[in-house]
Amino acid sequence: MKRRTLPVAAAFAASAALLLTACGGEDDTSKDSDKIAGAGQSAEGSASPSAKPSGGANGPAMALPKDVTETFENWKTGDATKDAILADAGRAQTAVTFSVTEGDPKSEALSFYQSGTALPNSRDWVKSIVDAGFTYHGSVRYYAPRISVSGKDSAGVTYCADESKAFNKNRKTNKVDKAPTTDDSYVLYSTQLTKNDAGVWQTTRIESERGNKTCTR
Repeated sequence: MKRRTLPVAAAFAASAALLLTACGGEDDTSKDSDKIAGAGQSAEGSASPSAKPSGGANGPAMALPKDVTETFENWKTGDATKDAILADAGRAQTAVTFSVTEGDPKSEALSFYQSGTALPNSRDWVKSIVDAGFTYHGSVRYYAPRISVSGKDSAGVTYCADESKAFNKNRKTNKVDKAPTTDDSYVLYSTQLTKNDAGVWQTTRIESERGNKTCTR
């Protein structure tokens, strides 16, 4: 079984630039290193799995197991709106990891940070991992985020994931399947987000491509 990646509603058909252009606004590469809430980190990098999402809404706590960590590099731009979008995009990613480790495809975290086609696809992915008897072990590094804002409530975010140190773990035996690192260990994610009435930037669409040269070179 390959390392994890979020499911895609369809094949990845557009490049990151095309998606961002479709979302409108300018592309902007983040500047400051930081960690996102979830995996035991708050938006400021301190231990706080219950850190609030954008808009001040009371989001669900997402404390990951000690053997599962997520790092979000260069996840701040200095722009308040873009940083809020990136923060919730990161939490949407963490929500999937959290749901797998909890063994709960219908976790509150998923429906809080995701909607549109992203939510049922993520639920199906979590269920497939859980039904196969697996959970996660190791660490994932998310990096090279690019963001485009369109109006007051729409945005596009692409980023890379380094899963070379992330593995499947058997839920019953705790045996870790340490697969070798290849180009497929690196994933390009392309997402769209919409700001809901509570002020949370929900991920509404997720597409991914393993081995994309944007992330491997």
